[in-house]
Amino acid sequence: MTISVDATSSRARALYDARSKGVPIAPFTDTDPGLGAEDGYAVQRELLGLLLADGERVVGYKAGLTSAAMQDMFETRTPDYGPVLASTVHASGTTVDASAFIAPKVEAEIVFRLGRPLRGPGVTVDEARAAVSEVMAGLEIVDSRIADWRIRLADTIADLASNGAVVLSPPRPAGPDIDHRLTGMVFTRNDDLVATGAGAAALGDPVAVVAWLANTLGAHGVTLDAGHLIMTGALHAAVPMRSGDSFVAEFDRLGSVTLHVDDPQSVR
Repeated sequence: MTISVDATSSRARALYDARSKGVPIAPFTDTDPGLGAEDGYAVQRELLGLLLADGERVVGYKAGLTSAAMQDMFETRTPDYGPVLASTVHASGTTVDASAFIAPKVEAEIVFRLGRPLRGPGVTVDEARAAVSEVMAGLEIVDSRIADWRIRLADTIADLASNGAVVLSPPRPAGPDIDHRLTGMVFTRNDDLVATGAGAAALGDPVAVVAWLANTLGAHGVTLDAGHLIMTGALHAAVPMRSGDSFVAEFDRLGSVTLHVDDPQSVR
């Protein structure tokens, strides 16, 4: 199904308003259940244009649905993607306001920074590995501007792949001899173990996610630039985020990344 230009623009504006007002909207697929991935990307591009006009900058890309379990949930056999915006990137140890999000959850993942550009199609995993200069432990705050997370594939794609924010550890050299498939991770909330994972959960190899993004975006004329962040996908099921929470993800060889959550409206 291909939606009209007017429908694409109105849906992008609805998501833009939901983001700015913090009020979720109904799923687009409620009224148009036939909407597909390409329809979602058309809305995403329009929404991104509105945000760029406000002064936002794209500093990388995130991949989602990189695990088999998440692909089964959305009845797809391919990941999705969305831009990473400069205003959403934070350093480890940051405190975010719970009220800045609608229905946030937290995921731990491996994040790369490119040392040189990549443009598909035809980018191999070896070429992607050679282009990666730094690697970081990451916590993604996923958030949905769609009410109650009642999303189908087109809804989450349109909503910038449900990206809310990302928190990053200090970078480490990527090193061609490191097998990121074997990078283990332990994830805690308020000192309670809530998840474990390994790099292989992300498309079998997080570096393969970099190649997939380069090839997928390249087919649309988009280059992954030197300096771009590449978020490679969750290594476990998302964990709900609440005011007062503290999250820590500890990664083999990458160290730890920490996120604190506060509510500016809370009584102190």
